[in-house]
This record gives sequence, C-alpha cells and structure tokens, in this order.
Amino acid sequence: MRVDLFDYELPEELIAQEPVVPRDASRLMIVHRGTSSIEHSEFLKIPSYLSPGDCMVFNDTRVIRGRLYGKRADTGGRVEVLLLEETEPNLWKALVKPGRRFTPGAVISFSGGALWARVVEKAEEGTRILHFADGKNPEEYGAVPLPPYIHTDLSEPERYQTIYARTKGSAAAPTAGLHFTDRVFEELDRRGVTRAFVTLHIGLDTFRPVKVNEVEEHKMHSERYWVSEAAAEAINRAHRVVAVGSTSVRVLETVSDAGGTVKAGSGSTMLFIYPGYRFKRVDALLTNFHLPRSTLLMMVSAFAGYDLIMEAYRQAVKERYRFFSFGDAMLIL
Repeated sequence: MRVDLFDYELPEELIAQEPVVPRDASRLMIVHRGTSSIEHSEFLKIPSYLSPGDCMVFNDTRVIRGRLYGKRADTGGRVEVLLLEETEPNLWKALVKPGRRFTPGAVISFSGGALWARVVEKAEEGTRILHFADGKNPEEYGAVPLPPYIHTDLSEPERYQTIYARTKGSAAAPTAGLHFTDRVFEELDRRGVTRAFVTLHIGLDTFRPVKVNEVEEHKMHSERYWVSEAAAEAINRAHRVVAVGSTSVRVLETVSDAGGTVKAGSGSTMLFIYPGYRFKRVDALLTNFHLPRSTLLMMVSAFAGYDLIMEAYRQAVKERYRFFSFGDAMLIL
C-alpha cells in the first residue's frame, strides 16, 4: 500500500497553535462506521454518544520536561536536545540538533554551565546517548517539548498534559486526552461509563516521518507500556471498549489475546496498525486529526476504513476543524 495514499491538502491556518479554553470547548466529529455517515458535534456532548457499561481507556503518561537548549563546549555553537528516554541512571537517549557533528566525546553545556552532558554513543535513527554529569536531573533545566508545527509558546505548560497525567516518561502528550475535564468525567460517571488507565510512554515515532514509499516497509520503534490487574479487569468487564487516543489502541491491541481478552503486564510494543489489521479489543476510538502520511492516520484508516476516513478529513477541512495536537477531536463508533 502506497504511503502517498495517506496524503491530503491542509491549509496551514487550520493547524491549531494553542489549545481552546476551556479544554472541553473543542469540536467533535462523529464517524459512524455502520452507516458510513459523519456527524458534527461538540466535545462536551461526548457522553451522549456512549452507553452504560462502556469503558473508556486512557493513557496516563506524563510528558517530561525534555527540551533543553545549550552550547557545544568546544565551539560555543547552539545545541538543542530533546530527551526521549532514560535508559540507565544519568544516561538518556536523545535527539540532538545539529546532530551529525556530535560524535562520542562531544560535551554540551546547559544553563551557563550549571549542567553538563557528554555524548557517549551514537544510537539508532540518529539518536545519541548522553551522560549527564554529577547525577543532576536534566528535567530541572528543561521545558515541556511541543511538536515542531506549533510555533506559539504556551503560557501554561500544563495545557500540554492531560488532567489525569501521572506516570512521567513521554516525549509527547497523548493528545486525544487533552479535551477531558472534570465536568466531562462527572457526566460520564452519571451515564455509567467506566474508566481504565494504562500507560504507554510516547517516543521517537512521534517525531519521525514515514520515509518509505510502501506502508508495509515502515518499522515502528519500541515504546514501553504497563497494564495493571485492575485496568485489565475493568476492560474485560466492559460492554464496549472506547480507546482514547492511538497510544491506548496500541496498548490494548498488544496485550489482547486472539479472543480479545486483555492481559495485565508490562513490556515494549512495536505494533504498527495499518489497513488490513484486524482489531481484537477496541470497539470505538476517540482521536484527534493527524498529520498527512503519518502512522496515526494509517491506524484510524485501519479502524474506520480508508474511504470513510479520507471523506471525514475532507469534511474537516471544509468545515474548518482545528488540526493536530491542540485541534479538535473525532469519535469513531
């Protein structure tokens, strides 16, 4: 399957630069798979589309303060570092810009010398392994990273965290969850919709475009996940499982057996979902509008069907929905 099939025209002004206030004021597109129909609504009304016995599954990962700006110790050249994962104490896998010149031994200074890091290894996909000296926590010197298509600084960095974020470790936010507020949760409770929380730490694939021509040739990177016994029990009791975001989908489909039973546990997943995939446990999906040619667009196309999703995106552009991380939402039923 050609990657360019997942391209579409998007006016730049539809890329949301900041979140709506309040969080639940975003728009909501409803995509009905059974009738191949599309409905336009508001996020506040999402409880009305769900039923008693449904279970919404959320990714409770929290974004680390992983963007640091420093200088190369020998030349004084400006350096940008994006922390991806702490692989061992004081050792971090990171993206470094400009990266080609950073060979093992190169030293970076941050915050006027308050923090130092040395490149100890070149890793996969152009990443580097950095050793931070003196046991200092680099997050104390960093900022929450925003995607490269957002050019406006956030006055409130917490807006790039979900209100239920608690397990620190992601390089990006699970953005489908950014719309939820306490009042939405209260209404879901009143309707008898239950909640379960899993964890998947979002990593390198969020920042890497699909570079191959054929979808099947793309390789996903490994991401760590955790599913508790309590979460597995809640999900397995559900009448219908509603995944909140693509990361929740990846966890659910990774830990489900052939019959759709979710098993508690932890591990890493490289699951790549694209058209032709047969879903085992996810019955409905809440998601944002994704970048052209992205693995996320391929996933939602697998779930709802390619033609229906591409029509939904055409309508989203026509109706001037807001796109990407701070944009509007889509509920696929």
